[in-house]
Amino acid sequence: MDSKQVKIILEALLLASETPLTLKKAHAIFNSEPGIRMIESCLTELQEEWKQRGLELVSTSLGWRFQTKEEFSGYIQKLYSDRPAKYSRATLETLAIIAYKQPVTRADIEAVRGVSVSSQIVRNLEEKGWVESVGRKDVLGRPLLYATTKRFLADLGLHSIQDLPAATENEIQTEENSENDRLI
Repeated sequence: MDSKQVKIILEALLLASETPLTLKKAHAIFNSEPGIRMIESCLTELQEEWKQRGLELVSTSLGWRFQTKEEFSGYIQKLYSDRPAKYSRATLETLAIIAYKQPVTRADIEAVRGVSVSSQIVRNLEEKGWVESVGRKDVLGRPLLYATTKRFLADLGLHSIQDLPAATENEIQTEENSENDRLI
């Protein structure tokens, strides 16, 4: 099987798939014929070929997928009458703390935020598939430890948690100062 045919089949698989396509799954679909290296090479070539179109081929923590380019998001939002989900500041702060300091307990989150964390916030993040319980901390009471999921990374278009933007001490200090100003 030549690379042109492999690319055509991969393109069809990617467009038909409801979930990202992993190299392992693609390799199994081809019955191991072209080999992982050829599949990966063809995916990279497809990625380059799609750069001048409205869709782009991206690799995430869950595999390869087509997605619309960010520059067209305004047009696509007009296509759907439903409003995008809005998340409260408390939810976003909780998610950020979990992402940057994982694994963490609710007490750890509360220590950073300075207020108690609603169990509904954690439950909503779990239902969204962005956060999961990854065990228990070996301390009195054995509280649950929370961490982000591969779905969280994929939804943000990241391969790993190290791809998150770095939070500088200056940004953290600015956020703390603005929070203190609101309290005064």
